[in-house]
Formats: sequence, C-alpha cells, structure tokens
Amino acid sequence: MELDFRKNPALLSQVIDAMADGVFTVDLAGQFASWSAGAERITGWSRDEIVGQPCATLEGPGCKGFGKIAELLADPRGRDGIQDEECRIVSKDGRPLHLLGNLRLLRDPDSRVRGAVGTFADLTAWVVQQAPAPRAESEQCERYAGLVGRSKPMLEVLRRIELAAQSDVSTLLRGESGTGKELAARAIHGLSARSSRQFVAINVAAVPESLLESELFGHMRGSFTGAVRDKQGVFEEASGGTLFLDEIGELPPALQAKLLRVLQERRVRRVGDSREIEVDVRLVCATHRNLKERIEHGQFREDFYYRVRVFEIELPPLRERRLDIPLLAQHFVDELAPKYKKSVRGLTREALECLVEAPWPGNVRELRNAIEHALVVVTGERVALIDLPTEVREARDLLRGERVPSNLPPAAVAERATIASALDRTRWNRTVTADLLGISRMTLWKKMKKYGLT
Repeated sequence: MELDFRKNPALLSQVIDAMADGVFTVDLAGQFASWSAGAERITGWSRDEIVGQPCATLEGPGCKGFGKIAELLADPRGRDGIQDEECRIVSKDGRPLHLLGNLRLLRDPDSRVRGAVGTFADLTAWVVQQAPAPRAESEQCERYAGLVGRSKPMLEVLRRIELAAQSDVSTLLRGESGTGKELAARAIHGLSARSSRQFVAINVAAVPESLLESELFGHMRGSFTGAVRDKQGVFEEASGGTLFLDEIGELPPALQAKLLRVLQERRVRRVGDSREIEVDVRLVCATHRNLKERIEHGQFREDFYYRVRVFEIELPPLRERRLDIPLLAQHFVDELAPKYKKSVRGLTREALECLVEAPWPGNVRELRNAIEHALVVVTGERVALIDLPTEVREARDLLRGERVPSNLPPAAVAERATIASALDRTRWNRTVTADLLGISRMTLWKKMKKYGLT
C-alpha cells in the first residue's frame, strides 16, 4: 500500500480521518465544506449535519471562535489565518466543549482566497486556571459564600440566590447530598438585608426526635428530666436574621404542624412555658428528598410543604456541571494548600482529566475531600494522578468500562493512568499514542493488555 499521500491523493482522506484533532474546510460563503471523522468524534455532530451550515452554527455563549472565520474570509486584509484561537461550543449531546483551533486561508495560483482549512483540538478535560483566580472571580466566590461555578446550571443557581435575597420569602433548597445547600443558604443570608444579623443552622435529622422540639423552640428549667436551666431555641437565637433548617424532609409530622403555626403566627412557645415569644425569622430549608412523594405517603404535610416552598432553588449534582470541576479543583487547591504548608500551584493534566471524568456520587463535598487527600501526599508543585484517592481513580476507570487489575504497585498504577490518558487524547489510535509516549506500537499493545486497557 502506498502510504505517501502526495503520490496517492486518495489516501489523504484516510489520513485526515485518522487524526485525533478535528479537521474541516470552509468555502467563501463561510459555510462548512467538509468535516472530518475526528471533528465528528469530538463534537458529536456528523458530516451530514454540519456540511453546508454557516460557521456560526457552532458558536457557544460569549464566544466568536467559529464566527470569526466568515469575517476573515469576507475581509482577509493581508492575514493568512487564525492561530491558537480558544473557542467554547456545545456538543450534540449538550456537553460544553473547550477547543483550541487554527485556520489557514486557501488561495488559488493567482493568490485569490478560495476558502479555508482549519483544525481544532479538544481541551475540555484539562482546561484549568493555573494562575491565581482574578480579583473579580475571588470577589464573586466571597459574595456567594464560597459557591464556585461558571456552568449554565450554576449561573442559574446564582441568579435565583440573588432573587431570593431580595425578600424574606421562605426558600426551599433541593439537591443531592454534598451539592452545597448550606453554602447557598449562607449566600442568600449574606446578600440579604439581614446579613448583619445571625445566621443559625440546624440539621433536623441529626437531633433525636425527643429533643427536636426543645432545640427548635427552647425549654424552661424543669420542663423535662435534664432541663436544669432555661434554654433558647434556634428560632429565638435567629430572630432578626436567617434560620436554616437542613434535611427538612426528616421532620416528624407532629412537629411540622407546630412549625407551621410558628411560621404563620411568628411566635414560639418554649417547652414548659405558657408565654409566647415573638420572633422575626427568615426561613431557608433544604432537603435531598422528593417531598411530593413523601406527601403521597403521608410522611409530609401538604400545607407545610407549600409554606416552606414559596421559592425553590435546585442545586445541580456535580456530574451535571463538569465544566466547573477544573475551577472547583483549583479553588480547593488554593484554599487548602496553605493549611498543609504545601507550595502547590495546580494539577497535572492527567489528574484533572481523571477529576473531570469521575462519577462523583458525593458531589462537591467528595471532590473537596479528594483534593484534601491529594494535598496530604503530594510532593511536587502540582497534584498528579497518583496523588488522587484510589477510589476516585478506580471509579473513573469503572465508568469508562475498564477492568482494573488489582494489587498493582503505585508505579504501575501511574503508568496505566498515563497510557489511558494518552489513548483518550488520541481517540485510541495506537500508532499515534505510541509516538506520543515514545514507545513502539508493540510495547504499547503489550502494556494495554497487561493493564486491561481494551
């Protein structure tokens, strides 16, 4: 087989389709004329869906990466192309993609522009802020009580937090465990007119049912065994400020009725007292439960549900906001590195790629714990793949459908992860991967077999 594509032009399309990067051409009208297999793999958009469409079709929010191509073709002004252009687009399945592209104008023998050819690489898995966060970003993190994110779901959360903060409306925060519901509650309080007063938080699921009424409303001395003095409840303590009731779905129905009356009358009565005390509290509740299902099963009062859920904010799980993972990881590195006296600047590409691909059932809390673990064991300036917890690496591999050999020594685990990362970057092209790793194709094949990379 003739492998010199200059001698065998028919080979050129095969060469282009074998490339890991996306390759495309554009006509003078700024419409896609061709779209390689690599471009299909990266974006999910097929040739049939893209060819003939304007370049701006692929533009993402706040980005004119592809749109600039038509502008350049319309008015080259002596330029030959576009170099190292960063562009954000949305894949066919809705995932945000971060691309790095290059473009060259195509000219005929008379130097007239006839179109353009471009390439782009997928940088989504390892885009990370290597430098300290810009001042504006740091201020935003402080403004929202540590909530970090620039993905579309997270921007919607921040927008609704600001809306909730503009009034004293009862707010319900829904989301899986570890998504940052208490941080959202603190952000609502911090942005509200009550920010100078108390923020009081209580997890109702963590308090025994026999003591919960006392914790909420307080008690008088001698009202029950062990009540040796008068005690304020959290409603009194939070008066003038914000009260955050976490895991409100676990509240017993009898207490739901009492709490409903407190919210309506704005008065509490301590256990063992005949007097009522006036309170001024803004209530924010949170749950990971489906409260409508609990209503159907008689475990949650419908009238109480509508009283605490006047305004609702849903915190997305981390798997639905993977675009934020690099930003969150760097934020936790910056926050925790001084605690462990480590001069860590960021993460390696392999480590960041693993974090982006991991399933994260524990959401942001689990990610923070993983970074903290890494900072305990890291020895260099960057957190490497081997520094991440074993369960995170194995969960990522399991999600990929890979069989991970057990009892591998640390050096072999690191080598396996490096090979897996290189294979992903080249879309599992073994020839290109071997060149990237500086080994022969046969050696790569043997290592893939050894490590279960199939």
